[in-house]
Amino acid sequence: MNEIIEAIKIATLEIQEIIITGDTGKSDNQNSTGDTQLKLDIASDIVIEREFKKLSCIKEIVSEEQDDIVKINENGKYLIAYDPLDGSSLVDVNLSVGSIYGIYENDFTGANIVASIYVVFGPRVEMVIADGKTLKMYRLQKGEFVYIQDIKLEEKGKLQAPGSTQQCWYPHHKTMIDAFFADGYRLRYSGGMVPDLHQILLKGGGLFSYPGTSDKPKGKLRQLFEVFPFAFTYKSAGGQATDGINDVLEVPTTHIHDTSPCFFGSNYEINIVKEVYSKNV
Repeated sequence: MNEIIEAIKIATLEIQEIIITGDTGKSDNQNSTGDTQLKLDIASDIVIEREFKKLSCIKEIVSEEQDDIVKINENGKYLIAYDPLDGSSLVDVNLSVGSIYGIYENDFTGANIVASIYVVFGPRVEMVIADGKTLKMYRLQKGEFVYIQDIKLEEKGKLQAPGSTQQCWYPHHKTMIDAFFADGYRLRYSGGMVPDLHQILLKGGGLFSYPGTSDKPKGKLRQLFEVFPFAFTYKSAGGQATDGINDVLEVPTTHIHDTSPCFFGSNYEINIVKEVYSKNV
């Protein structure tokens, strides 16, 4: 696992330079889900794949920006699914973005995730590592990642980051979101999954939601690259992650680019989500 962390550190330094100096324009390519790839996405993906291909401990990798699994070493132990630069369209307006890594064993399913790592590229570059028991944050200082703190969620938070197209929300979801605001929750939503979830973690708790909607019943966020890694992250911090009914890590995966509704937060908020959704199945 240490080899993987070191490889991600190397890739992070290069991606930071790509963000600062790279072309923020669109490419002529689309990824497997039909999104137009930015040149930053492609460049970041190349860097990460290059570093992972150096490691004998990795069996397979799969990127959100690619259609298929890439085999590395048939005797390797780990499988890694990653989003090389989540929220890359925000670079153009100088907002924070991030990289997300889910580390699996045996196969790419939520039940088999064993670690998760995400990196925030903002005014500071920070790396957060989850091992299932603890959540540790490191900050880039003078070219090195320095341990800063352990992150632990409180039982109840104060922030809310509601994603997806509001006009497509189901009535019970809108009622629930409105109730949180009526209870004094503050809106914190940049459109970047990594910085929004990072803020909730560092501020002690709250709720990030990206539900199933009338136009996208299975949600928009991808299980292997986004949903499962952050579910593991939040559970490592003492919180929960659900699809509305079940622990989201128990949701089946039938394709590497499957999506799922998802809610991440501290225990109080997630318990309310499950209560609301259980009555509206």
